[in-house]
Amino acid sequence: MFRIAAIDHIVLRTAHLDRMLAFYVDVLGCEVERELPPEKGLIQLRAGNALIDLVPTDSEMGRKGGEAPAATGRNLDHFCLLLEPLSEQEILDYLHSKGIEGGEFMERYGAEGMGRSVYIEDPDGNTVELRARQDASALSWV
Repeated sequence: MFRIAAIDHIVLRTAHLDRMLAFYVDVLGCEVERELPPEKGLIQLRAGNALIDLVPTDSEMGRKGGEAPAATGRNLDHFCLLLEPLSEQEILDYLHSKGIEGGEFMERYGAEGMGRSVYIEDPDGNTVELRARQDASALSWV
């Protein structure tokens, strides 16, 4: 079994990037932490110890989620749960014991910097990213 330590990040798809940035930065006080090239489509905002990722729906990443957010398109791409420290194999073994197939662990950027994580789906098809917590001394944002 594993224990959830925190929500690491959420990923919001948007057709209104400028308005979303103004809201999260100017209104809520988040800071831009990292940006990928516009064609890739990802801006990561620091929100305390977590990240809010904004993905324009007309970007490479955004098109993977289908239509722009509306009555027929989703705006939440996925969310990431930060787990207490465990090995990749322990996470996969636990998931398998629960009848859940874990995908392939890949290097990704999250609230605690670069790290390896795996995507799974909940029963409604929502994508959940699982990432084991790093040693606090390795964190760049602290």
